[in-house]
Amino acid sequence: MVFRLLAAAILLVFYGFYVFKLISQNRRSIKTNQAGIGNKPPKVLITEKIMSLANVLVIVASVCSIFAVKNPPAAWVRIIGLLTGVLAIAIFGLAVITMKTSWRVGIPEEKTELITSGIYQWSRNPAFVGFDLLYMSMCLLFFNIPLLVVSLWAAVMLHLQILQEEEHMRRMFGGGYILYTERTSRYFGRR
Repeated sequence: MVFRLLAAAILLVFYGFYVFKLISQNRRSIKTNQAGIGNKPPKVLITEKIMSLANVLVIVASVCSIFAVKNPPAAWVRIIGLLTGVLAIAIFGLAVITMKTSWRVGIPEEKTELITSGIYQWSRNPAFVGFDLLYMSMCLLFFNIPLLVVSLWAAVMLHLQILQEEEHMRRMFGGGYILYTERTSRYFGRR
């Protein structure tokens, strides 16, 4: 029961950061969620829509797993899952806070600021790293094949989204972004 409550808390806090940021930017008249909408190439729109669907299905699968899994992994695996979930929250929270008003879901149509400080010194995509760690956390806590499949699907879709965002960032920020990619890894680490 304790693992179920802690897993639910991890999901609530993680997605709480997400929803809070959407609401706070909406109050500033910033259109944060731009995934799958706007005047973008069809490939980008399709990827964003599929990514969004995959992420919603991961939430559903995670919540269902919390309440439905009868034979969870060993306690030590679940403890690693909890720690991974806490790390996911920390990384995602830092990413969202560091981005300030430049944070968007999907490729923005308007120009935002290139953020290279804070956690973005260590990862070009810390918010996506946070999502991947969250998926891993739920799989370690309540392993089942459907959760694993949708988690892997969502992680692949996030990676495809990153590739499209990188192309957009090169066009938007030019040499400044290229220099940033030369010193900061896509997922984690300095070069």
